[in-house]
Amino acid sequence: MTTVPTGRSRPTIALLVVLLAFVTVPMSISGAAVALPDIGEDLHAAGAPLQWVMNAYNLTFASFMLVAGSTADLVGRRRTFATGATVFAVGSLAAAVAPGIVLLDVARALSGIGAAGVFASGGAILATTFDGAARTRAFAALGSAAGLGLAAGPTLAGWLVGALGWRATFGLHAVLVVVALAGVGCVAESRAEQRPRLDVTGAVVFVAGLGLLVLGAVQGPDRGWASPGVLALLVVGVGLLGLFVVLQARSTAPVLDLTLVKNRRFLALCMVPVVSTFGFVTLLTYLPTYLVGASGFSPQRAGTVLLLMTAPVLLAPPLAGGLVNRGVSPRTLITLSLVMFAGGNAWLTVIGPSSSVAVIAGPLLTSGLGAGLSFGVGDGAAMSLVEPEQAGMATGFLNTLRIGSEAVVIAVYGAVLVSLIGTRVGSQELAARVAAGDLSGSDPGVLADGFTHALHLALYGTAAVCAIGAVVIGAALAPPRRAAAATPSVPQDAQLTTKAG
Repeated sequence: MTTVPTGRSRPTIALLVVLLAFVTVPMSISGAAVALPDIGEDLHAAGAPLQWVMNAYNLTFASFMLVAGSTADLVGRRRTFATGATVFAVGSLAAAVAPGIVLLDVARALSGIGAAGVFASGGAILATTFDGAARTRAFAALGSAAGLGLAAGPTLAGWLVGALGWRATFGLHAVLVVVALAGVGCVAESRAEQRPRLDVTGAVVFVAGLGLLVLGAVQGPDRGWASPGVLALLVVGVGLLGLFVVLQARSTAPVLDLTLVKNRRFLALCMVPVVSTFGFVTLLTYLPTYLVGASGFSPQRAGTVLLLMTAPVLLAPPLAGGLVNRGVSPRTLITLSLVMFAGGNAWLTVIGPSSSVAVIAGPLLTSGLGAGLSFGVGDGAAMSLVEPEQAGMATGFLNTLRIGSEAVVIAVYGAVLVSLIGTRVGSQELAARVAAGDLSGSDPGVLADGFTHALHLALYGTAAVCAIGAVVIGAALAPPRRAAAATPSVPQDAQLTTKAG
């Protein structure tokens, strides 16, 4: 036995507990963005302090994910999940009652630490609770839950802010996680049979390195990528992550077992959410701004249009899971999803200030379906390649790449947009306003054309990244030739569902 389950397990309730938490954590990312204007008005905050309501959460979420996953393997996945959910609930409640912007930012950072514990251990709980076809269905449901939270967050937050104020948004997050905590007793505890002491030095170096790297990426667009402060953050962050790799190679109880990274199929599956960030999350973040600013849509109408992209994320994961259980290769579905990202982004270059919803419906549906095909299936396939004793570590590493890439890619994408707009409007300050959706000025038509030109170039760039990702990841997911030759009766791609020996 490589993992030791203890306590009474009720798999269905355990699944519901994890799903509810996985709805809430992404909701706290996308929903908080909608509340920012009201937060700024109520707490008399603007600029960087206000933006840190989002940045503080994303920074700690990404930085603590891997450490939380490794800790879950050592002290118990249920215990880590419960602790993370409690910290998340406390942070959300503190955010709901924060009297000023500084305390609100601190509360959001605390919530991000709790979110890391929930995400890192939640996937590990499912990986050790379910097996075979049941595991595929569980991870498909997990993908739908995360997609639901991400998609429903802005809409639900908008209703709450309008009816009860911005504090109700964070209060709801706390309530939902407390409900999930009520069912934790039905989750069996599991941990690695051998439990060495946590590599504290490695953990501190990793958190510091990734934190500085993400912080540099977040600060880059505002302070300038060539500014001494930003360059120092990026260089030191990369240096600490390099030191972390050296430390892990020498550690007897590493935070990250480097044999995981050396497994090319596992690493390829961990890169799927990174490519998804380029192909899907960037659209989810910046397309509403274009629709409101350049196309003149109301925020409500822009949110409704985005349903064309987010609805498939809710519906496709169960379909993809069912196809896998019927013998369709995870490799085929994942490669197809990345190709759809490439096609959807390239196709969306038909968009213009006067484009109708019918014109952009096709590319939005294509990108959304691509996301839905890979959500859940990719995570489930990745977990099938690791031993149960490393479930928390593997989930932590997977989600570190997911959340870390979102923070970095979104910041870089925004900076590229501003730079491209600036080449057309002649001013970086004006370009920043246009990229934020403010096209008020002497010639809104020229500003809209500049925004459109920049968006088209960015879409072609992301399409190229996704196309390259589809080729590289598809090739990396091919089974070893010796394994394929030894099992001619089994479809080669289907071997993703078996553990790596």
